[in-house]
Parts: sequence; C-alpha cells; structure tokens
Amino acid sequence: MANAGDDRRPKYQRIADTLREAIRSGEYGPGDRLPGENDLMAAHGVARMTARQALSVLRDEGVAEARKGAGVFVREFRPLRRRGIQRLAQQQWGNGRSIWSTDIEDRSLDVDQVTVSEEAAPDNVAAVLDLAEEETVCVRRRRFVLDGKPVLLATSYLPAFLVAGSAITQEDTGPGGMYARLAELGYKPVHFREEVRSRMPSQDEATQLGMSAGTPVILVCRTAFTAEGRPVEINEMTLDAASYILEYDFDA
Repeated sequence: MANAGDDRRPKYQRIADTLREAIRSGEYGPGDRLPGENDLMAAHGVARMTARQALSVLRDEGVAEARKGAGVFVREFRPLRRRGIQRLAQQQWGNGRSIWSTDIEDRSLDVDQVTVSEEAAPDNVAAVLDLAEEETVCVRRRRFVLDGKPVLLATSYLPAFLVAGSAITQEDTGPGGMYARLAELGYKPVHFREEVRSRMPSQDEATQLGMSAGTPVILVCRTAFTAEGRPVEINEMTLDAASYILEYDFDA
C-alpha cells in the first residue's frame, strides 16, 4: 500500500476524498456548509482552481450543492431506494396502492407535468407492442417530485385501441394506477422486463430534473406483459442518478 507521499491522485481529488469521508463520518451533516475555496486553499496549500475543482467533484457526484452567495453545502436530500422487484408485485397495485408506496415510505411524492395524448407510435415502441403501421398509442408523460426534488421523468406507451375510453386516458388513473386499470380491462400485467443503462442527460432532462452539471441519468425501460405474453405497456423512465439507489432483492 502506497504511503501519502506516493499518492498519485490529483490534489483536487485528494481534497474531495477527504471532504467526502468527513461527510460519511458525520463531521458534516445534511445542510451543513462545507469549507469554502479560501478555507481549502489555506488548509491544503493549493491554488484557488484546485480548491474549486475539489468542490466541483462533490457537486457533480450529488453529494453537495452550491447555494448562490452562501457557499457549498451537504445535500439534504436522501436518495430514493428503488425496490425493483417488490414495487411491481400485484399485491401493491392490485390492492389500490401506488407502486411508489414501496419506495417512498412516509416521504412526500408529487406527480406534475402530466400530459396524456394519442400519437403515432415510435418505431421501437410499435415493434415491441406489435402494432400495425396505422395503429396509435396512448402516451402518458409525467414528472415525479420527491420531497420537493424532481427525481424521475416517465413516458408510458399503451395501445390506444386497448385503453380507449378508460381512466388510463385521463390524467388521474385512479387507485392502483394504470396496472389496476389494465387488469379491469382484461389485460392484467403478470410479468415485467426492465432494461437499465446510463448516459449523460440532455439539456432538457437536466433542466426538468434540476440536476447539477456532470451528473448522469439512469434510463430504465420497462415492458409489462399479460399472462398470454402480450406486451401492453412500455414505460421509458429517466432517473437522476444522484437521487437513486437501485435495489434488487430476490431468492436464489
């Protein structure tokens, strides 16, 4: 193991690591102000740019946030633990509960920017939903805001002819959400497939999610299937990576 004199990490990274460890140990708690550029320059004998880079690392990781004219503070937002398997169990939506209730516990969740429209299906969506060329989709777009922090953008695509006239075409789908309504229509989802990947956000995504520069997004694409294997919904989700922990808990 190399000693401190052999540490080849850039100085700004070493300072960031020291601050991160101080946060983890509880020396700085949520909402606490971190040492500023002048403090870091004096404590570590570095130039202002190096101190600035160190703080930028923590902001980009979502550990800290800058407040204009006040400094850099430890983020108060507690990451959301997304329980990928339990949240989709029928006992959730089948009993009128939102699938989000597994994730949020007693935290405050709001859904805004809800739009519902009928549109031509994108090629990839039409292929998965096995739609004919002239068939359209019901498109539900919404943003999820947890404890005042936007955390997720979601767009669902469902065959328009299948959900026509149902509450799925309304902004409020009612108790249990879309999956409960699909079950009432005779298309109960019994199997789900999720694909997960990551990339940097577009400018629009970063703006809608209020993300710090340098923070990636997690992309989750979920397809819901009936017992007959028919795909009835595609949900494309964009998650603020700094706001999420993805948890998968299952038996061997």
